[in-house]
Amino acid sequence: MNDTAIPHKPPILPAIDADAAAISFGQPSDDLTGVFLRTLVASKPAGKFLELGTGTGRATAWLLEGMSADSTLISIEFDENLIGIAQKHLGHDPRLELICRPGEDVIVTLPADSFDLVFADTWPGKYNHLEEILKLVKPGGFYIIDDMLPQPNWPEGHAEKAAALIQTLEADTRFEMVKMSWASGVIVLVKKSERWFVRTQTTA
Repeated sequence: MNDTAIPHKPPILPAIDADAAAISFGQPSDDLTGVFLRTLVASKPAGKFLELGTGTGRATAWLLEGMSADSTLISIEFDENLIGIAQKHLGHDPRLELICRPGEDVIVTLPADSFDLVFADTWPGKYNHLEEILKLVKPGGFYIIDDMLPQPNWPEGHAEKAAALIQTLEADTRFEMVKMSWASGVIVLVKKSERWFVRTQTTA
């Protein structure tokens, strides 16, 4: 099985990549992560999704490809130049709301149990404001992070931060978790429902 052979890529990707290259943006989401996100959002018809760190919209395009017509996606990016590219290529999609603000400012305004999937591809909601973002995931919903395998652009000391984040997520009993040494290193959490906790307490 060749997992790098990905059919039906979003046709807008070459145009997004060209504009990203023109401003020397070197941190795009990879296709393996993208196809994984597309598959997960397809499992949530009429879903509500949140992306932290739009970048130029590469992962955003994958998310939109998997979403049903009645789903919605909020994508947040603080860099005007980056989100401008996403707006240019994806802003016509009525399912998408692009927000140009620091993620921390937006996270604290959102109600708990709001999203069927959160993809955190930046510091807010991953290395800071983690508890706030985990509360936004609905029971049965996904929390996804990538870039958890060592990356060449990691600054000194970041490996320790990544290890500490993994340890924190492993200890969170509200979620089931799987770590995948695939793509850039993907971690998937699923929030357990209240019925899971009631059943566990009853059978204990």
